[in-house]
Amino acid sequence: MKLVVNIPAFNEADKIGETIGRIKQSFSADFYSSDLGKIITEKLIQVVDDGSTDNTAVKAHEAGVDLIVSYKPNRRLAYSFKRAVENSLENGADLMVNIDADGQFDPEDIPKLLTPILEGNFDMVIANRFGHIEAKNIPWIRNFLNRFAAKMVSYFLNYKTEDLTCGFRALNRETLMRLSLTNLDFTYTQETIIDAIGKNLKLKWVPIKVTYFPNRKPKITKSIVRFVGNGFKIIMRAVRDVRPMKFFGIPGLIIVLSSLVVFAIFLTFYFQNFEITPYRNYIFLSVILFLVGLQFIVFALIADMIKSNRKLTEDLMYQMKKEKYRK
Repeated sequence: MKLVVNIPAFNEADKIGETIGRIKQSFSADFYSSDLGKIITEKLIQVVDDGSTDNTAVKAHEAGVDLIVSYKPNRRLAYSFKRAVENSLENGADLMVNIDADGQFDPEDIPKLLTPILEGNFDMVIANRFGHIEAKNIPWIRNFLNRFAAKMVSYFLNYKTEDLTCGFRALNRETLMRLSLTNLDFTYTQETIIDAIGKNLKLKWVPIKVTYFPNRKPKITKSIVRFVGNGFKIIMRAVRDVRPMKFFGIPGLIIVLSSLVVFAIFLTFYFQNFEITPYRNYIFLSVILFLVGLQFIVFALIADMIKSNRKLTEDLMYQMKKEKYRK
């Protein structure tokens, strides 16, 4: 069984060598010689150089990286992850672990992510920064927004989610071939989780230690407003595609029921003196709400048909990937 530890990197020349060294050192852990871990017979480190303008790629080579994908210009994390998955599959990966280049995650935690997959119980395991192990120096706004988004997604998908934005995760080969990224302009973290849940893959969150460096300048969250806006759009689109009946149907039913309540209020007034004119606004509001709600329900039915067609397309793509990446 082959493991690829992937490191997405953009202008990480100062840190990439140290991170690669720590990962190599972590490979000597007892886990890899245990009954569970010794099934991993080959361990490779891969760097995806996402259009760096410094010598990140050179430093990665000097540190002894096994695989490197390099391109220009910078295409952001989602595209970087897509290339990482493709290159891992091309090199016969059975497991892929994604870990940040800046050293905020501890490579010694990689076995914690791999264990549930190797036991055959889960397909994707995500590090949880918001569990019982408190993340150090995490900005309060990031903490709050992540927890809120996780609760919202949990409600719509009826699947308990915990940390939607953590890039430290492990995926098995089946998951690597099943995932379909449609948004390549920002990040992949939320969309891949929602996509995996929609495809009935089994996910698990594992609490880990993480330290945020106080003077570290974030490359994704340069503007918290823009980050929230982009993240919200990604989550809404993904939930819409995975649970269209719930996404459109519930608001539609609520609006239709509201129209019936307004009409009931009109009838209450009407039967008091049998006059329509003083209460005609109730009729207009009731009709408008009913039509809008009905439109949402129609959207739900159409979106559900699109979802069925998308599933057929993705199943075909999956079969093509199996053939392309046949081991």
